[in-house]
Amino acid sequence: MEGGVERRDIEIFLTLAEELHFGRTAERLHVSTARVSQTIKKLERRIGAALFERTSRRVALTPIGRRLEADLRPAHRQILDGVERAVAAGRGIDGVLRAGFVGTAVGGLLHRVAATFQNRHSACRVQVVETRYSDFLPLLRADEVDLVLVPVRVDEPDLTASPVLFSEPSVLAASARHRLARRASVTLDDLAGEQVLRPRGMPDYMDESLVPRRTPGGAAVERGLEFSTVQEMLSLIGAGMGVFPVPAHASRYDTRPDIAYIPISDGLIRERRFIWRGAAENNRIRAFTQAARDVVAASAEPL
Repeated sequence: MEGGVERRDIEIFLTLAEELHFGRTAERLHVSTARVSQTIKKLERRIGAALFERTSRRVALTPIGRRLEADLRPAHRQILDGVERAVAAGRGIDGVLRAGFVGTAVGGLLHRVAATFQNRHSACRVQVVETRYSDFLPLLRADEVDLVLVPVRVDEPDLTASPVLFSEPSVLAASARHRLARRASVTLDDLAGEQVLRPRGMPDYMDESLVPRRTPGGAAVERGLEFSTVQEMLSLIGAGMGVFPVPAHASRYDTRPDIAYIPISDGLIRERRFIWRGAAENNRIRAFTQAARDVVAASAEPL
């Protein structure tokens, strides 16, 4: 603190004002009696007046000492309460954890993770929230969700990413009337000349982790219309307005008569990981990601 008065000096003064005994004060604060005496003398020199009356039989506050205690104790209590609340928020696994997801079937996975997490930490409630490709970053940064399970690479200075939770191959979603729809499989080179949809508002490097800018053969991959949600993407594909590589589980969970899912034989592995604001990391987030790892490890197929 300013003026040469440190927090520990104030703690010693306030404790002595309660105990009115140098020995008990020293024992309570785990310091020596000499340290207590030296601190009080330093404070008295700083203030320019005696704070305690000392005799061989008793210790008592002087009028100036009583006034100083009355001024300092509420502020000191407020500081301690603030620190305790911060510690409880950082260490505690209670309250509400808001877990977001991008996609369809991954919502079901998060509900299974939430059940495991709440069995372990009954004082904490989990809200599973669907987010969109276009808004999961703003939602995180606005503190509207605590963490999000995403299918893209994230390299943002204010965000932390977990290790990969699980991965799966991609399939090409195309209109059932598309020229590739009856193929047993396609390659990344087949994307050349196609209008590949793009998630709205996503940084370029994230978009490129979903769809490369060029095929292995060097041809440009043209980007077409943008979408915000999975359902918007599927409606565009079904209408023949573009194609998009999607996680393989979509062929089971997002079946539609107007869409064909064709395996991609040479890459585009989708990796799922949690992301959260680094400054907001706490035990709730760490415990939830651990529960997710445990659920995935115990599952033959996560989705």
